Amino acid sequence: MVEVVGVRYRDAGHIYYFTPGDSEYGYNDKVLVESQQTLHIATVAVPKKEFDLEDLPETVNRILHKVTPAELKISKKNQDDALRAFTIAKEKVKARQLEMKIIRAAYTFDRSKLTFSFTADGRIDFRELVKDLAAVFRTRIELQQIGVRDEAKMIGSIGPCGRPLCCSSFLGDFVPVSIKMAKEQGLSLNPAKISGLCGRLMCCLQYESEAYEEAKKELPDFGTMIETPDGKGKVVGLNLLSRIVSVRLKGLENPVEYEWDELKNAIEVGEMNG
Repeated sequence: MVEVVGVRYRDAGHIYYFTPGDSEYGYNDKVLVESQQTLHIATVAVPKKEFDLEDLPETVNRILHKVTPAELKISKKNQDDALRAFTIAKEKVKARQLEMKIIRAAYTFDRSKLTFSFTADGRIDFRELVKDLAAVFRTRIELQQIGVRDEAKMIGSIGPCGRPLCCSSFLGDFVPVSIKMAKEQGLSLNPAKISGLCGRLMCCLQYESEAYEEAKKELPDFGTMIETPDGKGKVVGLNLLSRIVSVRLKGLENPVEYEWDELKNAIEVGEMNG
């Protein structure tokens, strides 16, 4: 087993693992790391974790050290300069009349590379744009095409639930989401109601799916005849997360709602007494 520390280069970003050496690192500590021959300031997301060697990449670098106040000033200047680079890049794209949208600019800590993330409907020939940008910033330029989900993650916003987007606040990696998940949760299949701001199915459908699947295993299915304190009836509705069962009883126009835990206990007691 190897002890490693997980870090993120940006908020809610992918977690990369480094060895801590002889130092101790706590959650949210700012650290300096080297990856692909460039330096980055990262934030500790997983203070300590053990992995089998076979589960790690062939090369796992060591964290260099905790970030110093002087290095934080350099990082702040890099961020400010990246904002200016972002504005200049948009002007260059407009001048070249390229069908692309610059989303973000970011310097590595050592300024050996300046990365521009962009969206576009198809492939873009940006070779001349790279030359323009290299002439202005005099460093290695990388243009990275991203998808609409990555765009939402980078920009951030407020979701339909009224909270910050999951992808930009805590989800490190995107996971597959299917329409089947929406069906199992009893949601409307209207795309406008189950899609996020990126236009794709909402990420929360996936990580809530397991809770719904577990609840469905225990609660009775639609159409099941069950015993209630008020007599036998047919299940016509389920609120899986609240564990509420709606039952249509004979002679009553409207279904009656029961808390499943109480209803289940009453059924079990009845069976024992019987």
